[in-house]
Amino acid sequence: MDQKIKFGVVGCGHIGKRHAEMIKRYDEAELVGLCDILPVSETKADTFGVPYYNSIDELLKSSPELDVISVCSPNGLHASHALKALDHKKHIVCEKPMALTTNDCEKIIFKALQVHKNVFCVMQNRYSPPSAWLKNIVEQGVLGDIFMVQLVCYWNRDDRYYKQGGWKGTPDLDGGTLFTQFSHFIDIMYWVFGDITDISGRFADFNHKKTTAFEDSGIVSFRFINGGMGSLNYSTSIYDKNMESSITVIGSQGTVKIGGQYMNQVEYCHIKDYEMPELPPSGSENDYGTYKGSAANHHFIIENVINTLKGRTSITTNALEGLKVVDIIERIYELNKIKK
Repeated sequence: MDQKIKFGVVGCGHIGKRHAEMIKRYDEAELVGLCDILPVSETKADTFGVPYYNSIDELLKSSPELDVISVCSPNGLHASHALKALDHKKHIVCEKPMALTTNDCEKIIFKALQVHKNVFCVMQNRYSPPSAWLKNIVEQGVLGDIFMVQLVCYWNRDDRYYKQGGWKGTPDLDGGTLFTQFSHFIDIMYWVFGDITDISGRFADFNHKKTTAFEDSGIVSFRFINGGMGSLNYSTSIYDKNMESSITVIGSQGTVKIGGQYMNQVEYCHIKDYEMPELPPSGSENDYGTYKGSAANHHFIIENVINTLKGRTSITTNALEGLKVVDIIERIYELNKIKK
């Protein structure tokens, strides 16, 4: 039998435990160890039946056989944890965002090239059938020239989400609404339509002044380098529950809108001489009890890691793409700093 790919997970919050669950599902993968600075009594990660450590250093030292480290720690720690794992010549699976600055992303890419290891960036919304369909029809020219793209992200994040004493809402570990809540959707926009330029924006903190160190809402406009113009309207001030994440595309040959709470439903499709195909069902959202997040497609990520390392396929979201999402967010946030 082929040798199993051995994984360790850094960070045992909701998403770290999701990674551990997905790894355990695959015959060709083996979960070797977990780590978190919190005691196992708090993370409840003892159900996985593998050694539990309180630092990445202990995990790496105790498990030299590891092939892959899944970085699921708070956003601001992604770069340091990825670099430590790369120093030990491990492949990386990095939760979004890859880092909080392009400078840190570049350090990760440089180190990965130096030690000949892969960096897989988790952008699981690419596996959503409507997203894959949109990518295909844009690439095939079905919509013609792209005139306008409107990205809308309206979610609820309130006191149920921002726990006092936690990392969410902090400038150094969270980084901002676009990094933590909406980077998946910026990734879809970049993946389908390419890079942006000529950015302008307005930002506000309507009702998170006591819980976060940054804006909760923004209106951003830009042009695409590949042609057409776009806008991003986002807020975490939606009352009580998530409303929608949507992308509307206006082209010379037709118009489409993908919507729903998690950009997982085709809501409108009217294209010249085109019949909408029946798409596979979309995955359910990640349910965290008091709040919900993006589509629960993490099994596709682990599958992609296994198949890439076994030489069967290539990375779905590579390190350069991870860097570009951070670059776009960083450029948007530079406007916010200028306006303060």
